[in-house]
Amino acid sequence: MTAIVDVALDRLRKQDAAVPESGAALTIAEMAERTGVSVHTLRYYERIGLLTVARGAAGHRVYGADDFARVVFLNRLRMTGMPIRELRRYVALVGEGEQTVPERLAMLIAHREAVRAQLAELQFALATVEFKIAAYGGDCAP
Repeated sequence: MTAIVDVALDRLRKQDAAVPESGAALTIAEMAERTGVSVHTLRYYERIGLLTVARGAAGHRVYGADDFARVVFLNRLRMTGMPIRELRRYVALVGEGEQTVPERLAMLIAHREAVRAQLAELQFALATVEFKIAAYGGDCAP
């Protein structure tokens, strides 16, 4: 399990280190590599309206720093279990402008509470697993 957590943390650190400089343009392959989100998922996000991606002269997708930030943000919300329909609602609110900030804030606060509840459940489940490991004579150190 520790290996899985290490891989996940490494992926997040790579995302943070891979932020493109302002004005930089990334191809879809570069965006996928830097964010850890597949090319297929990036296209899907565009198709369902989570991303609006500029096109270059040849018609290829061109991602900038703002697109990168949005993909990382969406990815992290997905990691917390936010459903696609909620992501779509959030992005739609962003598109409606600053007057929707209170609604966006309320969405994020409600989601934070759901994540906290999920973390509490996972901590309880982990304690149960660790109890059983100890009962079998195993080591529960991280």
